[in-house]
Amino acid sequence: MIPRKKTRQISLGGVRIGGKAPVVVQSMTTTNPRDVDATMGEITRMQRAGCELVRVAVPDKEAIKGVREIIRLASLPVIADIHFDHRLALLALEAGVHGLRINPGTIRTRDRLREIIAEAKERGVPIRIGINAGSLEEGVMKRFGHPTPEAMVESALDCITLCEDIGHQALKVSLKASDVLTTIEAYRLFAQRSDYSVHLGVTEAGPPFSGVIKSAVGLGILLAEGIGDTIRVSLTGDPVLEVRAAYGILRALGIRERGIDLISCPTCGRCEVDIIPLVEEVQERLEHIEAPLTVAVMGCVVNGPGEAREADIGIAGGKGVGLLFKKGEVIEKVKEGAWVQRLVEEVEAMAD
Repeated sequence: MIPRKKTRQISLGGVRIGGKAPVVVQSMTTTNPRDVDATMGEITRMQRAGCELVRVAVPDKEAIKGVREIIRLASLPVIADIHFDHRLALLALEAGVHGLRINPGTIRTRDRLREIIAEAKERGVPIRIGINAGSLEEGVMKRFGHPTPEAMVESALDCITLCEDIGHQALKVSLKASDVLTTIEAYRLFAQRSDYSVHLGVTEAGPPFSGVIKSAVGLGILLAEGIGDTIRVSLTGDPVLEVRAAYGILRALGIRERGIDLISCPTCGRCEVDIIPLVEEVQERLEHIEAPLTVAVMGCVVNGPGEAREADIGIAGGKGVGLLFKKGEVIEKVKEGAWVQRLVEEVEAMAD
């Protein structure tokens, strides 16, 4: 088990963050909250995938009515994402949001920030101070010249001081850049200077393939160093993919386990079966499984039987026939056309 940096614990809509609480998985809807049905459809799918906190953009006053309804309907804590217009934060708080995400680089005056913080404190609503390399305050940029890790940390600490002066300490902090190394260094520096809880992310990471790679490298390094209390994998795509990717990163580090860990061979000239479509079908048919099970689909005589035997359940395929393993024992010989069906049946039975 990786030792975590001890941070101050907060509670956001009943979800504990920081301290000894597990690393929490969150994501963000892609919809405008004015469309309540579409937004709730995404939230429902995200929750089924394991999402524990959901962030919703509040682009204008017309969205507040939808936000109010989403809060009523959703069974996940709802965080309002606010930029530019401080009045939207006040309206979101009045609507009953469980958390606020504000960026001191887009709420441009101290008086407006103070107004938001004071109202959040009055209502007992936690704030995420969301620092982005692409939108640092003008004063910070003048001081540092570029959005360096040091500049990002300075911005975060400055906003924390403002919150503390008002008496609001239910805070978490993010320091995101699209550059992985900048992100890593910013979080490292912040962890050395503060014990507030931290939300991890690489912002604007990109489409699913490259975005998951950047997030896995950046977030994986930080998590392995014990830094991070909540996590979002930011992708240009379906937010359900963000949730699955987040759990994949956490599972790879032994931090949290949820769903299927699918082991499959990369194929080579020794493979006697067309393994790629089999793996794709198994993955699709087991997406609904929440139990943390290791499933192997192997088509190679070198490592296949050994990997399948070490998994909770697996199949090692050969020409025309496969061996179905369960907890290290061969339980059945299965004809090639029935591999996927039998494997899925056994996984579902084990999950139940």
